[in-house]
Amino acid sequence: MGLFDGIAISASGLTAQRLRMDVIANNIANAQSTRSAEDPTIPYQRQRAVFTPVQGPGSFASVLQNSLQSPGQGVQATVEKDTETPFKLVYDPTHPDSIKDPNDPMYGYVRMPNVDISMEMVDMISASRGYEANVTAVNAAKTMALKALEIGR
Repeated sequence: MGLFDGIAISASGLTAQRLRMDVIANNIANAQSTRSAEDPTIPYQRQRAVFTPVQGPGSFASVLQNSLQSPGQGVQATVEKDTETPFKLVYDPTHPDSIKDPNDPMYGYVRMPNVDISMEMVDMISASRGYEANVTAVNAAKTMALKALEIGR
């Protein structure tokens, strides 16, 4: 493991946690959006950041052997929609996006986004703590490098 590998790993973690906080902020901002940009007939769908470890190319055996010898190369974050959580239904027949068909059993209901503000706030706290942990790791690596340079004097 090189001198800057720990900093690079923490930097990928910082980038991933920042993306996670951006996604959470977007979810909170769209918590009442009954129309999405892609399709105005469906409400905004909650998004989430998914972290995957950065792996070098190669076969399973080589990846396994490299993982045993070095701690890794960091994480990569991607954004995907949460399609598992159902939309919330709110009865408001005066809302412009309510179901207007009187023959529909959901008449008067509005489909609201599947965003839970309290869950988003918990995720935001978790993301900020992860960000802080990565900043601490970068500072520790920087301090160790400076101490190693002082030894060489």
